[in-house]
Amino acid sequence: MKLTHGLHLAYCTNVHRGGTWAETLASLERHTLAVRRVVCPEAPYAIGLRLSDAASRELAVPGTLRDFQRWLDRNRCYVFTINGFPFGNFHGTRVKEQVCQPDWTSPERLAYTNRLFDILAELVPEGVEGSVSTVPVSFKQFQLGSRELAVARNHLWRCVDHQEQLTRRTGRKLHLGLEPEPFGTVENTAEFLAFFSQLEADRPGDLRLREHLGINYDTCHFALQFESPGEALHRLHRRGIRISKIHLSNALRVHPTHEVRAVLPSFDDGVYFHQVIERRADGELVRHADLDRALATSESDGPQFDREWRIHFHIPLHAPETALLGTTVDHLRGTLDVLKQNPRLCSHLEMETYTWEVLPKELKQARVEDMLVSEYRWTLGELKARGVDPA
Repeated sequence: MKLTHGLHLAYCTNVHRGGTWAETLASLERHTLAVRRVVCPEAPYAIGLRLSDAASRELAVPGTLRDFQRWLDRNRCYVFTINGFPFGNFHGTRVKEQVCQPDWTSPERLAYTNRLFDILAELVPEGVEGSVSTVPVSFKQFQLGSRELAVARNHLWRCVDHQEQLTRRTGRKLHLGLEPEPFGTVENTAEFLAFFSQLEADRPGDLRLREHLGINYDTCHFALQFESPGEALHRLHRRGIRISKIHLSNALRVHPTHEVRAVLPSFDDGVYFHQVIERRADGELVRHADLDRALATSESDGPQFDREWRIHFHIPLHAPETALLGTTVDHLRGTLDVLKQNPRLCSHLEMETYTWEVLPKELKQARVEDMLVSEYRWTLGELKARGVDPA
């Protein structure tokens, strides 16, 4: 939906299943329009679209794309952003590190992302920017060497070239956001800035990079890094990095006591990676590639209450904290505080709790639509408290 200060808010439809375009459209009709009827029945309604590679190929057919444009007009909806992170299936089967495949070393990732921009350039309304979010280059455990990283940077530059050509042809402003994630090739502010400097060095003086490539700031992912949102966002802004999109998301925050460890296996779903970053009493950060590996560490290795685990499990934005399970909602609120100070920092806001199917029952509402409505109400309340309202 359109908000004051030129902001746009949507939820990401990666919460729904949809490997083909027919399945994706069916989810929009069944779930997205149901949510829209509750939270935004009168004004134009924004959709944060997720398209798999297969769905994007089908939608890119001119007749199919025209039909979808008519569907959007008929339902008074618009698309301003596409989640281009997951290439293939994203629900119901093991995803984990496969979500980064193919990565930016692959021509398939480049072709897929360029296709998403082709689609977006036709869908995004006049006067509204279009964004696509993508993998953080690759996955650290794939162990890319300097040659592979050079190939990845070349593919990203070719995507910049493609966006610039589309912008010239259509007049639409388009940008790609790399999405840092724990154990990604780029996973925090320092690593993003270092990688961006390498991209700049590949084509010195080419200012199109800053126009068409930036960062997708996911509040769950950056909270896991124990970064301050004010410091991280200001550092990126000072460097001239485009904040392409902000993912509003929430992670688990716990002290790994015996009682907490007994509860956490209910979050180990076997589908997604649930990376854990542990901060010890002396400030040292210890990284665990998945929740089961963190749980396998010994409880006898020092006092557990002096440690804090932040767990990559997207839980509902409105989920209450309990005696055992905390959240990183303070990082999310801190990000909104920064946006209040500078609404021009980023115009794209997307709620991205994709884990409804694997949520433990105590966090799961009866229907996915109920969760999404609750997230809208929570988010709109937080925005209103900071002077941002529906336009």
